[in-house]
Amino acid sequence: MKLMKKHILSAMMAMFLAPAAFAAGEAAYIENVDFPFDGPFGTYDVNQLQRGLQIYTEVCAACHGLQYVALRTLADESGPNLPENQMRAYAEQFEVFDADLDDFRPATPADHFPGSNLENAPDLSLMAKGRAGFHGPYGLGINQFFKGIGGAEYIAALLHSYTGEEREQAGVTLYENTVFPGGWIAMGPPLSDDIVEFADGHSADVKSMSEDVAAFLMWTAEPKLAARKQAGFAGVVFLTLLSVLLYLTNKRLWARVKHKD
Repeated sequence: MKLMKKHILSAMMAMFLAPAAFAAGEAAYIENVDFPFDGPFGTYDVNQLQRGLQIYTEVCAACHGLQYVALRTLADESGPNLPENQMRAYAEQFEVFDADLDDFRPATPADHFPGSNLENAPDLSLMAKGRAGFHGPYGLGINQFFKGIGGAEYIAALLHSYTGEEREQAGVTLYENTVFPGGWIAMGPPLSDDIVEFADGHSADVKSMSEDVAAFLMWTAEPKLAARKQAGFAGVVFLTLLSVLLYLTNKRLWARVKHKD
């Protein structure tokens, strides 16, 4: 167990940080993923979010935190939608320091996920909004207009783009990754086939797990995505109706003047 924990800790180090010594180079091509939440009417897939939560818990949480995510949101219908009792049981596996008790206590739904366990392991709460998979103009169109920013695509691509090559530089073992800027990253491959077993029997290959955890991190970064899209659609409909009414009103007001001639 200690060896496994040590392997996970070493594998998850410096996942998204790009030290100046290793970050030179242009961004690699990243394939667009057809996530359920894409598009103007897209929403999160509850089953995918639950799988992503399981991957985060069993693999990523050893190093990376989600300190800006409240544990109670795991029961949200627009999120993983865990039953109330499961959400509370999940929260209790964490410990938080209570200043009133001057001691640690089991976490409650009102608490947040713990922060990162390693100093150089970034918090993942907003990572999907802090990274971009697609940049600027592309072809005859605007890449980000059609595909979005691509934060989830970047995370998924990073996790399944290891080549298996290693090298040592300045006493640090680097792993070749075709997506990471510069081509080499200090974090070893965190995922391997069948490292996680899903209750729904879903495939647990590296590519599928990469997309599942990327979708979950997209939800942590923007949990109200569906509500925002609904509000945006309602706003567009309202403005369209208002434009039509203003046009008809303007036409009616100026009709007498135009017909004087």
